[in-house]
Amino acid sequence: MSNQEMLLGGGFSEVPPFSATGGTITTVGADTVHTFTGSGSFVVANAPIGFSVTYLVVAGGGGAGSNVGGGGGGAGGFRTGSLSLSSGTYTVTVGAGGTGSVSGPGKGQDSVFFTIISTGGGFGASQSTQGGSGGSGGGGGIQIFAGQGISGQGNSGGQGGYFSSTYSSFCGGGGASAAGGIGGSSFPGNGGNGLQSAISGTNTYYAGGGAAFWGSSSVGYRGASGGLGGGADTVTINFPGGGSFPGGVNTGGGAGSSRTGSAGGSGIVIIRYTTP
Repeated sequence: MSNQEMLLGGGFSEVPPFSATGGTITTVGADTVHTFTGSGSFVVANAPIGFSVTYLVVAGGGGAGSNVGGGGGGAGGFRTGSLSLSSGTYTVTVGAGGTGSVSGPGKGQDSVFFTIISTGGGFGASQSTQGGSGGSGGGGGIQIFAGQGISGQGNSGGQGGYFSSTYSSFCGGGGASAAGGIGGSSFPGNGGNGLQSAISGTNTYYAGGGAAFWGSSSVGYRGASGGLGGGADTVTINFPGGGSFPGGVNTGGGAGSSRTGSAGGSGIVIIRYTTP
């Protein structure tokens, strides 16, 4: 008798088959992949003994924005690993990116799968407010502290920018694999790079930090590069008024600082398992 059948009263009755629903479902070889770009539920029925999944949980990236100069937003927390699950319904929360604002950018929102919580990225510093802490921290400036990252999820924003009577230079937001870059006397800080994952079937970067910018209305502006993994670039900021530089959607990328404010990128949750 196969393990899909059982003897009941002298006859055979088929065991109900395994099933799992939730997110966008694809196959990679012998594996099934569920990708959540928004919140939902992962529902497992008739799980076999020893059923295990691999997960990637990336939180929303931090926002940024400051009138004269500002730090880049920190990347959303990046967590990956494996879990043993039984039949049941598991809530999946995909965190939104932090809001962009000149007066007070916001922290990214957490992403959650079962017991795994990835913390939203910290917002970038302004002239008077230090960078926010989070999965990765928002970039700081000279005498303006950077936000701190969480070990196992990300890194801190860059700290130690430049300030003079005519212009200021801030630092990049932290990424999953590196701290944010430090701004200097003639350049702003780059965002810290994120990390790669092939859980979707394609090797992809997630959780890059956002770039800062340099300058003032009297001397002009210069931008920088965001970290690999959705960290926003500010390289086109060389004109009055700047623009908006949001983090990459469903990457957890940090926002690039701008004179009008930029939002962080939303997170993502991906679940993969060998099809029973």
